Amino acid sequence: MSSPVRQMTHRRLPPLPGVAPHRRQMQRSPASDMVITGVTCNPGLAPHHSTRSVHSSSTMYARSPDLQPDTVTQFLFDNPDFLDTFVSQHVHEDRIRQWSQRKHRVQGHNAVTLTNGDLFKDQRSNWKNCVQSKKWRILQDLTKDNTTNKARVFTELAACAAESVNADGHNLYLVDDQNQLFLASKSSKNQRAPSACLGRIEPRTSLPAYVAFTKESVLTNSLLGDPRFPLGLGVESDRGVSAIAVPLLHGNNAILGVVELYRNYGSVPFSPEEEEVADMMLVWADICMEYVEMYNSMMKQRKLNDFLLAVTKSIFQDIVSMDTVIMKIMNYAKKLVIADRASLFLVDTKSSELYARIFDTGRVEEHIPQKEIRFPMDRGVAGHVASSGEVLNIADAYTDSRFNRDVDLQTGYRTKSILCMPIYNRGNIIGVVQMVNKIDGVFTKADEESFETFAIYCGLALHHAKLYDKIRRSEQKYRVAVEVLSYHSQCNDEEYLVTKQVPIPSDIPDILDYDYSPWAIDNDHKPVYVLYMMRDIFKMHSHKNKNEERRFDLDDMIRFTLTVRKNYRNVPYHNWAHAFSVAHAMFTVIKTSQHRFTPIECLALYVACLCHDLDHRGKTNAFMVKSASPLAAIYSTSTMEHHHFNHTVTILQNEGHNIFKHLTSAEYKQILSDIRHCILATDLALFFSNRSRLQDIADKGEFSWESAEHRRLVMANSMTAADLCSMYKPWNLQVQLVDVIMEEFWQQGDQEKVKIGYVQNPIMDRDKVNELPESQVGFLVGICLPCYEVMAQILPETKPMVNGAVANLKKWRELADKEAREKEKENEEKEKEKQTDENQDEVIEEPPVKTENPSDDVKVTSEMTPSSVDYAIDDSASDTSFLAADKPLPDLGSDRTSNISVPSEKTVLSSKSDESR
Repeated sequence: MSSPVRQMTHRRLPPLPGVAPHRRQMQRSPASDMVITGVTCNPGLAPHHSTRSVHSSSTMYARSPDLQPDTVTQFLFDNPDFLDTFVSQHVHEDRIRQWSQRKHRVQGHNAVTLTNGDLFKDQRSNWKNCVQSKKWRILQDLTKDNTTNKARVFTELAACAAESVNADGHNLYLVDDQNQLFLASKSSKNQRAPSACLGRIEPRTSLPAYVAFTKESVLTNSLLGDPRFPLGLGVESDRGVSAIAVPLLHGNNAILGVVELYRNYGSVPFSPEEEEVADMMLVWADICMEYVEMYNSMMKQRKLNDFLLAVTKSIFQDIVSMDTVIMKIMNYAKKLVIADRASLFLVDTKSSELYARIFDTGRVEEHIPQKEIRFPMDRGVAGHVASSGEVLNIADAYTDSRFNRDVDLQTGYRTKSILCMPIYNRGNIIGVVQMVNKIDGVFTKADEESFETFAIYCGLALHHAKLYDKIRRSEQKYRVAVEVLSYHSQCNDEEYLVTKQVPIPSDIPDILDYDYSPWAIDNDHKPVYVLYMMRDIFKMHSHKNKNEERRFDLDDMIRFTLTVRKNYRNVPYHNWAHAFSVAHAMFTVIKTSQHRFTPIECLALYVACLCHDLDHRGKTNAFMVKSASPLAAIYSTSTMEHHHFNHTVTILQNEGHNIFKHLTSAEYKQILSDIRHCILATDLALFFSNRSRLQDIADKGEFSWESAEHRRLVMANSMTAADLCSMYKPWNLQVQLVDVIMEEFWQQGDQEKVKIGYVQNPIMDRDKVNELPESQVGFLVGICLPCYEVMAQILPETKPMVNGAVANLKKWRELADKEAREKEKENEEKEKEKQTDENQDEVIEEPPVKTENPSDDVKVTSEMTPSSVDYAIDDSASDTSFLAADKPLPDLGSDRTSNISVPSEKTVLSSKSDESR
């Protein structure tokens, strides 16, 4: 007769539900049907239904007439091997766990008696219930605990394995860095006091040492008689008789530890099935430990990041001095590696020494700056680290020859462990941090890694602290320099008293005349005239406000005016006399025209004219940029104009110089904004766009005094008109002023020849002085007249500017035409001389030839000589040349010598055109 397995294999399976539709409604007794759920059919049993499973009564197999539940039950009791094979191959473990839990709830832990008389203890069910149902919760609890470490994880797993096999006790052994076993935990209290270390891993000693050596689990029921481990259990026990030892292996097959489970006398020995249970339980050790290590690493890194962030905030937000930064670094370093004391030594590269002023004494008054100590870089542990850049982790300082014991002898403090690390900045060692005596043991590799990251921030902090100290010292030097310069750049008390004693006239004749010559005023009297005009502007709107007259302080006005005069340099043109003339021109416009500027705008226009060229160096913006001037590095556009405004603000900030102190806060801000706008408008690079916009508005009849934008355009154009006031002055005065400004331009051209070998702008070339009339014609046509004409269109009272410029243009054109005729005549003479020389050469080389018409030679010569030269003026070219020249305006000479300073060297006008003058 074939075996039951073969019979079940060849049994014809009943048809699937639904084959006979008329049988669906047939009533069945629940007891008469056998329902198997969670079972997957074997392909050998039902090839055509291999992927279907029986889950419920709606999908169960139909009952065969000759197959009763009692028969199947008897068959399974008679064939337990078949049941074991069938369940292991076809029943999912989740289903087995459900069966086990259901049975455990009903019967508890009672043993089951089989028909063959064997006792089947419920260790597997117990393991399934205890481990499978709780293992995820146990692992989650362990891995989420911040205090979890390897010993605790393995201890919990060992206890769980011991419970799953009903062991009487268990021991956990771990492997240290020296590849030695040591007892990590034990469960039984009746054992003798064990030694912490079991020694090296080798066979023929104890059971855990043997298992750690072979890396295979061992089941033994005769501990005292097994020659593989004659010493028995790792922890000596008189009652242990049966044991299971399971190795804890890492993913790379490295040994982590050993779990030892044992039973005492009187207990049933361990079975192979229980060994399998322990193996299956402890296989989670590697996975769990890896997850715990990863979690701990992440948490450690997070804590380190939070720590470094706190360090960065604390250090960089409060960089007061180098000592403060050093104290913070030492405090944070001790917290990072849990050290008792810390030291920080800085490197002096010039003397090759280490030095320190802050010391950690361990007392309350620690970190107090003391006397600086220095020692060579080749001495001691810190010196070795500073010289070599090597990180030193010394577990016992007294066994290291580099350690200097004299410090301990002097202080009475005993140094045990040392962690010393260099601090880098830009690849160079700038200091050394030394940690002394870790509180809970010795410094580890993890401490080195954490402190290495911390050292990077230390380097940055020390570098910034040094920069801060340098900046602080530079700031103090700057304050001293400013104090010295302000003393010499401000008016002194003697000048103030002399000017104050001069009475300000109540009226100055002809001062509102456009032909008035400001250069005729003596330098000592110019400040009085400035005060007269400034006071008049302050008072011109007093009829609107009775308190208007009290809104200025005469003493402040005197100091301000004298200091402004003192801050103009002694250059040929852009000096104090030029500033006075421009201020007078603006005063004339304000007093004679029917404008609708606000009082604040009028005052801003006048003060801006007075200060528009403060500290001018007699050089153009283009020259300042080409020569890499520090001013050009500060101000990329309108270099000198920005400097003039900032210098104005500096003077106003001096004590006793704020002429606007009686204005409200809003008025003060507004007048500074207007002054800045007006001074920047004197840059001819901005003139063309401003004039074009104003001209377009005026031509369309859209100009309105109510519009702040329109008024600002008029203010900008007025500043240019006042800045060019010398171009509409009477001819004799205008010629002298042109000589002065050309001298300043030629001085710049001379410097350009020396520095770069050529003159960038031909008008500044002293060798091309004969082109002066042409350039003046171009300047008047391209810049001056367009500016004056749009002014007269908005303010008709300023028409004298246009008339004066037109009259001077006529004179310059006459000179230009005369210069052109002289140049043409000179060219004709040169051509005739050249032709004569050629004819003489022909006479010498060839025999004389008699010609019928002796005048042919003269005719040929006449044809070869150009009869005329085109000297038409290109206005745009002239405009461009003067635009590059920053401010191509005439200026006066010396600040202290005379009102109208004419160069000693005669210009082309005096040498070639005395008649026209």
